Amino acid sequence: MNTKFQDRLAQNIPLLADGATGTNLFEMGLQTGDSPELWNTDQPEKISRLYQSFIDAGSDIILTNTFGGTHYRLALHKAGDRVDELNQAAAKLARKCADDSDRDVLVAGSMGPTGEILEPNGPVSIEQARQAFSEQAAALKAGGVDILWIETISSAEEIEAAVTAAAEHDLPIVYTVSIDTNGRTMMGLTAADTINCSTGLNTPIAAIGTNCGVGAAEVVAAIKNLSTAADQLDVRPALIAKANCGIPEWVDGSIEYNGTPELMAEYARLAIDAGANIIGGCCGTTPAHLRSMREAIDAHTAQTSPSLEAIEAALGEISVGAKAQLGGDLSVQGGSASGRGARKSRRKR
Repeated sequence: MNTKFQDRLAQNIPLLADGATGTNLFEMGLQTGDSPELWNTDQPEKISRLYQSFIDAGSDIILTNTFGGTHYRLALHKAGDRVDELNQAAAKLARKCADDSDRDVLVAGSMGPTGEILEPNGPVSIEQARQAFSEQAAALKAGGVDILWIETISSAEEIEAAVTAAAEHDLPIVYTVSIDTNGRTMMGLTAADTINCSTGLNTPIAAIGTNCGVGAAEVVAAIKNLSTAADQLDVRPALIAKANCGIPEWVDGSIEYNGTPELMAEYARLAIDAGANIIGGCCGTTPAHLRSMREAIDAHTAQTSPSLEAIEAALGEISVGAKAQLGGDLSVQGGSASGRGARKSRRKR
């Protein structure tokens, strides 16, 4: 598959992805508990304004407002029968913003977790989840996306369901996990497990990475571990870092993220040095943060991979589990691929 995305990756120049969807939509008036996806038809001008703000800040890739776009998530808002309508609407709005830009901007169709626990730990089968993801992917493709971007996944089973569904639609595929529990996802995947999930799927994966989680330091540590594991593959995927903007804090009745533009610029530099090919921001990341990240990426000359001490000095503490993986013993990384615990996946902010 030869696409614009592969062409950009082949240039070996770091790409800037976008920032937070939820955080910025809350600033535009979205209320806690509301479905952002409903705004694709109810408030399309605000969704377009969000996309445009990321493009204006320098993003090379913008993600569609479809994180909760499967029928499982939409059903929570009595919109389970609107998968095609809402996903297509989001993709078409993003496509127009990208096409109107004087730069080459790629549109990635965001596919977040179903919010269900898959077998063997829960009641939903991999096949049922695959069907839900395939329905969403078809709508995103019809809306004009360049990439199917599976994100914030926690289990090997859901990676399998989402990737096999995406593979039916002849677009580049990426997936990212949220490493937020002592160097693992909430269902037990380490960085090495995340890479190893790709080997049994018989599907080319353009990029693999991590997003959300508990802060920029943990994401850079994960990129180092992903890079080590990816070195063992016959075909190495690009790596994605999309960190939260610092650490969430409760301020005057709402969640705020404490990361400054300067911290996110330093995170971008360290992520590149650790091996990331695509760098963006997740929860809390605004266009102001992205502008600083754009400047940092453009001015940066890649250095050797940062040490644990350098990451912590610049970005904050790294968990004990991630530190153990950074020790280089891959046997430490190969934990349970199907997880520990059975919590519902959360929505990004």
